[in-house]
Parts: sequence; structure tokens; C-alpha cells
Amino acid sequence: MRPRLVAVAATAIALLVSPAAASASAPGQDGRPVPYRHLKELAAQRAAHPSALKALAEDDEGEDPDEIAEQAEQWAEARSAPGIVAPGAYSAAWAQQQSLSHSPGRWSSLTNLPYNSDDPRYRDVNSNSSGGAGLVTGRVTGLAADNDGYVYAGAANGGVWRSSRGGGHWQPISDRLPSPSTGDLRLDTRGRLWYATGEANTSATSFVGTGVYVLAHPRNGTFSPGDRVGGTELESTIIRKLRFIGDTVWAATNHGAYTHSLSNLHGPWKLEFAPNPAFLPGGASAADPNAPYKNIVNDFASDRGRVIIAAGWRSGDTYNGFYVKNAGSWQPTTLAGLPSTAGDVGLVTFAAAADGSRYYAIEQSPTQLATNPDSALQGIYVSRSGSPFGPWTLGADYRELAESGSALTDPGYMPGIQAWYNQFLQVDPGNRDHVWAGLEEVFESTDGANSWTTPGPYWNFDFPCWSIDPSKQTGDCHQTVHADQHSVAVGRDHGKSYVVVGDDGGMYRRPVRGHADADGHATDWSSLNDGTMDVLQYYSVDAGRDRHGLAISGGLQDNGQSILRPGDRTMGSNFGGDGGDTIVDPANGCNIAEEYVYLDIWVTNNCAVNDGSWVTNPALATSYEVAPPDAETGAARFIAPINQDQANSRTWVAGGQHVWLNKVGYAIRDGEQWVNLADLGDGHVATAVATSGGLVYAGWCGPCNNQGFTRGIAVGRTDGTGWHQLTLPVDGTVPNRYVSGFDIDRADPRHVFVAINGFSRKWTEGPGAGVGHLFESRDAGEHWTDISGNLPDVPANSVKILSHGALALGTDTGVFYRPAHGTKWQVLGKGLPTTTTLQLRTDPYSRLMAATHGRGQWVIKP
Repeated sequence: MRPRLVAVAATAIALLVSPAAASASAPGQDGRPVPYRHLKELAAQRAAHPSALKALAEDDEGEDPDEIAEQAEQWAEARSAPGIVAPGAYSAAWAQQQSLSHSPGRWSSLTNLPYNSDDPRYRDVNSNSSGGAGLVTGRVTGLAADNDGYVYAGAANGGVWRSSRGGGHWQPISDRLPSPSTGDLRLDTRGRLWYATGEANTSATSFVGTGVYVLAHPRNGTFSPGDRVGGTELESTIIRKLRFIGDTVWAATNHGAYTHSLSNLHGPWKLEFAPNPAFLPGGASAADPNAPYKNIVNDFASDRGRVIIAAGWRSGDTYNGFYVKNAGSWQPTTLAGLPSTAGDVGLVTFAAAADGSRYYAIEQSPTQLATNPDSALQGIYVSRSGSPFGPWTLGADYRELAESGSALTDPGYMPGIQAWYNQFLQVDPGNRDHVWAGLEEVFESTDGANSWTTPGPYWNFDFPCWSIDPSKQTGDCHQTVHADQHSVAVGRDHGKSYVVVGDDGGMYRRPVRGHADADGHATDWSSLNDGTMDVLQYYSVDAGRDRHGLAISGGLQDNGQSILRPGDRTMGSNFGGDGGDTIVDPANGCNIAEEYVYLDIWVTNNCAVNDGSWVTNPALATSYEVAPPDAETGAARFIAPINQDQANSRTWVAGGQHVWLNKVGYAIRDGEQWVNLADLGDGHVATAVATSGGLVYAGWCGPCNNQGFTRGIAVGRTDGTGWHQLTLPVDGTVPNRYVSGFDIDRADPRHVFVAINGFSRKWTEGPGAGVGHLFESRDAGEHWTDISGNLPDVPANSVKILSHGALALGTDTGVFYRPAHGTKWQVLGKGLPTTTTLQLRTDPYSRLMAATHGRGQWVIKP
């Protein structure tokens, strides 16, 4: 996200997205769950305050006031602010990691089984269960399918997977590659599978990649580093689309448009066009904070070999628009009927009919994004001449889509509200007038974009067929897809054609000529998320004793919170929305506290088991909102920290602008029970908190972006005394970067470790360089020692003290281990896939648990 936007965006978000919205309706006033009501309240607030959007638009650094945008900003800050890192830093760190030895032990997956978002056991007030998405997994951003039942799926940060059955029974086929981040997947006419790394959603938790790889025999092969096309030209980029035009493959990246031969995969990629080359790495303006946004290319279209480039940053820039090559140079062009000014052209997706007689396009508008509280969508367009040069006609705008059976009909949150994040477009290979469009929902037209239906609505809560009946998945409604669409493919198996869509909840399939009810909602979606493809994106993990075993919980990106109890063959979802940080009573795994977003904490004492009885009797709700006051004022980060004393589960700390203390543990019932221990200062927000033995440590930042980045650590006691800010040097020890995690020695609370984030391998590529990622203090932070040693220079997220003084460190590339009294780091165990580890915690059996943001939860006995 744009580094300069935090101050402006935070103002708008405080106005538009107050966490108080989650509790706007008490149980019994509306039978639908809190996340549903939160979205409705958000829509109402956006519609009521268009002036906030206008203020953003008038600022030269205007940005979209959406939760995803704010989350993205904060995610980037952790890895970017405040310096500059050369492209390729991630590859260098990964290579260094490969040279390290491994400690004994092997990781085991905790979450390689189905995850049912509609589990009827968990229909409490804060659950999304009965919404209709069914079995889910993490975000799928790339799909490809052939005519013999093979489907290939690329996850946001979980690599590429293969199914030979039209979906399901998945096998990972890219685990040997350095980057698991998926930008695009394509099968060429020779049957080769092209994998473009670097997710291009420009959103939260989107990571850059290490280039493009080609698998010659995808039905039985696996990717290896030697499959990379070209050299290092596309390292540390995002790649939104690969398009095959003649004997050339075109790559749409955030560093411009690149080409490569399809017949000779050796030799470098050629930079065909960069709108602002001075802002590319190595250019005169490469250090400019806006450099990552100056050369974004989104897609290509072609007419008889003549290529059109769609370029532009979703929030608007002077270079946004369409380009064609004239007299040897790329020039802006106007496409007849398709809005083509810089304010019109944001994120664009093209799709052509197989017979060449139709072209379709989705266009997101920067002007709409900045000024329209309802939608950022310019429209869906069709060129019935078959030429991308037009003439184009409008097939649908957001109002028409809202009337097509959409669940998003309230002003303030209508189809295309996140068109900068959600887009796919696919034409039926056998019918030029049959097209699918993905935004937040799945839309379909069978008459060349003249009319539309919504076979995959956002959820079923809005419709009369919905009920919370635990004997039914979603009342009398049919299964739908998860929200937020990203990828699509059409395949065939045994002569039957199907369409597969990928979204924030995984993959769903239905026949190409499927069935729908009278409202246009499909009756034949099948979830392909059978648990064999575990690409869940966890922020957190914790566990407690339960029924002669453990109950394991964790918060997820856009998939609520999962819970796995002893004997379960399917995980349930007991909290909805975006699940953030989580703590669990080690003595009772059904005592759980879960952060919704912005420090909106909920607690349950029975694992949130509920059959929906709270709808008619609010007293039967088993989840309670206990958010500290900072949740009401917006003075907390999107994913804000909460923690509990390792030796006393009745003592919790949580952080926003203030450090909050809860002294009654899981018996808390009201946000007023929190005690304000310390004010971190105006504009400061907590990034990490920890407590042990009566001492509390709180890391903070503010401003948190490149412009004036400041960080600090506050220390004090749980009785409210002794609070002070540590004096931290800006170089040498504890550098001026994001404070991401603490762990405290249970035997001596003055003995503490702090993990420091660093360079970004995200699409923002950049700011935040510097070695030094783990520091130790034996005097409550007055003095620090850098103990990073031989660690790769990679962002560190979480540190954990193990038995006998050994250390574990979770980073963006894996988990590292240092033996007690040792100085050298090793890779911890074997079997953990390459992906981001955001949190480490120990379970009651002293095993180490890892919450990965792309490959689920894992456990090892160090």
C-alpha cells in the first residue's frame, strides 16, 4: 500500500469502519451473525459519509477507505518501513536459509483436514456459520484446467497444487520453489503449466515472487528451481497476468510489461514497456516512496498481434490508461466506448472468446474508488466486433449487478466495492456469449453481457430462504461460494465441462451449463476444499486441554477462527469475519478469546458451541464482546495484539493506543473490565505485547509508514507503576524498524527477547532494510544484545523461548532454532513448507505450534 497514506486513511477508517459496528445490534435484534451486521453497518456508514471519501480523493495521496486497504497498509508497514531494500533480498535470504543445517525433529500438520465454515455445532452470535460457503481453505489466486480432468490451483502464499479429478484430492507440486506466492497460472497450447509467482492483489498479505516457472509435464511432474524462465529479471515483482500472443508470452508486472519467447525458454526477459522507468529499481527515482506504484501493468489484449497494454495503479496516477505501440514506441490510446482517461482506468481484466468474435473487460475506476461510497467498479464491457479496439459497449454497471440477485444491495457496499482486489473474467470456450465475471460475487451472462445473474452471491444471509436451522447448512438456500473472487478456469472431465472459481475461501466448481433457482442463484456448486489442500492463512494459534487431548484455535484471513477438538474429523468455524489474534486457556481449551479486527475481542467458555438459539433468546448466546475502549475509537491496528501471562491465564494484556490489562481472565464479560495501564501516545499503536511475572512489554509504532516512521517499546508493571519508554538507538541494537514480537523468560521477567521485522518480499518491495532481527535484554530493556548471528536477513515475526533456554524464531521464510547456550542458528526440523510463519506458541505438552500464513498450522517437538 502507499506509504504516505496512513494518516489520511486512518482518519477515514475511524469514521467509516468503527469496530463498534460489530456490536451495533444486540443478539435477538437481528437473527444474523455479528460479521453480517458489521458489514451492513459499514455500508450504512460509508453511504452516510461520502465526504470522507471526497477528502481522500482531494488529497494527492488519496487511498481507498476499506478494511482490506487498511490491513494491507499495516501488513506492508511491518515489513517495509522505513528504509529501502534492493530487489532480490528475499531470494538472497532464501538461498542463505538453504545453506543452514536442520535441527532434529519433523513438523506435523495440525490442519490437513476439512474446515467447515458452516459447521452446525458453531452457530453463535459471532459466527458466519450458515452463510453457505461450506468447506473452505485459503485464498486461491491462480487456476488452470485441461480437458482430461486435471485442475491446477495456485494459492496466495501456499504454492501450486494438482488434482486429477476435476478438483479435490490435491497434491502440492511446487514445494521446492523459493516463492509460494501465486500471481497467475496458465496452460499453453503444448500442455505446459506456467507459474507466475508474486500475488498481484496489491492487498494485505500479498507477497512478491521470484519469477516465472514452466512445468513441461504438469500431470505427473513437480516444479524445481531449474524450471525458471529467463534470469533474475522478474525477481521481487508481482505478476498479475501471463498472456500468450503468437510465439511470445507477455507478463504484466509492477515493474512494467515483459516478454519472452515461448519456444526458447532460455535468455532474459525483455522489458517492453515501463510507464515511468526512472522509478524502477536502479533508476534515478527508485528511492521515492511512491516508486512501487509508478509502473504497474495489469493485463494485455491483442488484435491480429497488435498488443494493448492496460496499465495503472488502482488509486489513480497520471500514467493510468491503455497503450499501443506506434512507430516503435508505446503511446497512450483511447479504446472506443471503453472509458480511457487516467481517472477511468484502474485495475482492468480482459477476456476473449475462443472464436475471436467477442472481447470482454472489467474496469475498475480510480475516480469511483475515491468518490463513490457504493462501488469502485466502472463497469463490465463487451466488444461485439471481437476487437479490443472496440467499439465497446457497457454490459453492466454496479447498479445492474446489484439487481441481478446480488447479496450486496445496500448503499455503501455494492458490487465492485473491492473491484481493485476482486476480479476475474472468463468466456465459455464453447459459447462466445456465455461469460463469467468475478468481483466480490460470481456473476454470469448467457447473452453476451446484455443481462446478468448472480450464481455465486456473497452469502445467503440476505435472502428469504436463509435460516440458522442447525439441521440445515444454510436454511433453505443453496450452497454458494466464499466471497472475494480472484481466479477462474474452465475444464472438462469425461466429456462434461465445468467452471472452477477461486476466492478467499478456496475453490468451487459447477457445470458450465449449470442450474439455478428463480433468483439466479446456482443450485449446483461443489466445494473442492476437501482438506487435502491446506493453504489456510493463519494470523495466530493457541491450544488448551480438552477431552483427554487439545482444542486448537487460530484466527484466519477472511475465514474467521478455526477450532479443532479431540476426535474431530472436520474443523469448525466458531468465530466469523477476519480472525485476528487468539489466546486459549491452557487448562481449558474451550476458554478462548479471539480478536475480530481492530481489537474487537470476543470470549467464550464453551468453544462457542451453539445451535443458534440466541436468535430468539439472547441469553443463550455463548460468545461475549469484551473489547477494550480502543476498539470503540479505532485506536488499534487492524490485527492488534493480545496475550496472556504464561503462568496465569487470568492476566491478559492487549494493545491499541493504550496498554490494557484484564485481571479476571476468561470470566470477563464487558469491555469496561479492562484496566488502562499506559498511554503509548497520540498516533502510536501497539504492534506487540507480552506479560510475565507482573512485568509488561509493549512495542508500538506511529507514524507507522515511511514518512517519519517511529517505533518504541514501553515497559511497566501490571499494578500500573513504573511505566516508561525505553531509550532505543536507531542503529546498532534494536534498529528503527517494526517491533513484531516478544517472549519473556518465565524465571526472570527482566530477561526478554524481541523480534524485529525487516525488508519486504511483498509486492511493495522495499522499505525497511537492515540486518538484525532478534535482540536480547537481561535488564528489562535498558540494554540489548543483537543475537541474530547467522540468521538470514528476513523479516522476523515471532520468538519463543523453549525448554532449557533454546530459542525458536518464526520468519517470513521459515522457523529457525538456536540451542541453549548456542550462538549459531539452524532451520528448525524438517517438513515445514516454505511460507510465512506469523506466530509461535507452545502447547500444554511443550510442543511448538506455528501459525503459517499460507500453509495452515503445524507442530513439532523441539
